[in-house]
Amino acid sequence: MTDTMTLSAPKSTAVDQSELLLSVRDLHVKFVSRERTVHAVNGISFDLHRGEVLGILGESGSGKSVTLRAIQKLLPPRRTVMSGSIKLQDRDVLQMNGRELSRLRGADVAMIFQEPATSFDPVYSIGHQICETVVHHEGISWSDARARALELLELVRIPSAKSRLDAYPHELSGGMRQRAMIALALSCRPQLLLADEPTTALDATVQIQVLLLLAQLQKDLGLSIIFVTHDVGVAIEISSRLAVMYGGHISESGPMSDVVTAPLHPYTQGLLASTIHSASRGTVLEAIPGSPPNLTAPPSECTFAPRCRYAVAECRNGVPVPRHPVPDRSVRCIRSEEVAKSGPLGIGSQG
Repeated sequence: MTDTMTLSAPKSTAVDQSELLLSVRDLHVKFVSRERTVHAVNGISFDLHRGEVLGILGESGSGKSVTLRAIQKLLPPRRTVMSGSIKLQDRDVLQMNGRELSRLRGADVAMIFQEPATSFDPVYSIGHQICETVVHHEGISWSDARARALELLELVRIPSAKSRLDAYPHELSGGMRQRAMIALALSCRPQLLLADEPTTALDATVQIQVLLLLAQLQKDLGLSIIFVTHDVGVAIEISSRLAVMYGGHISESGPMSDVVTAPLHPYTQGLLASTIHSASRGTVLEAIPGSPPNLTAPPSECTFAPRCRYAVAECRNGVPVPRHPVPDRSVRCIRSEEVAKSGPLGIGSQG
């Protein structure tokens, strides 16, 4: 008898959204080589509750994907130095050994990668790779694993799912491969799903389909998701909470609607101002001037100060500490009050 009924809910019982699932505290990640050291993540902290979708938004190089990989300890061990804590319930991921990590990955925490074409093994069929994962983690028979693989492909709405089980990755379109990657990630009913820009390589129509699918699966299965993206529109579509990253820091965080309608950090404001929306028709978009910071040295000032219209001398006197100007909001900016007054589009004069 196949284990099919269990796909309707995560491994835990009823989803309690007040229950803390993941706690990250003072996480630092740096990459060390003979030539240089890159300080990719510089002391970030955040919580994720059951059934919550946290969007991590920011430009390339802000530390988003590094944070996601650190949660599973997937970064190259020989040149990566990590400190702080990453606790999944009461287990600290950074203290786990190889065997413990092997049990964690796929079973408790799963990841959807940006480009499924390079994530699947090209010499094995889609069904074989899903079955192999299930058998490895749960020890069920191959026939039962194949039955679950078929159910998963149907769950993610792959047409002609039965015939697709024996298809190889190169035989599927980009959108179908990404759906198959979602099926693989869900195969062992993880508590936490990590999505690393999973729609970036897809065209606009398929991107919307995948986002709607993820949103529906999250609702149906009660998943907790961390969704990394550089696209403001995607972050708004999928997230219940939003963390905006820049220069290895979380610049601002809070409920998604609050962050978007009333940003407190000038970087968030800049991202919103440079995004196309209905109100921008016929107007020139405001680009954020300058370039992202060089992280070969640990930050000694506000990393956004060189690009910021509100910057004053005090902004360069050390890294701003997180402030909590209103409940459930956090911001690293000493001029957050001025930012809030000028609104989400960042219309204002140089500070």
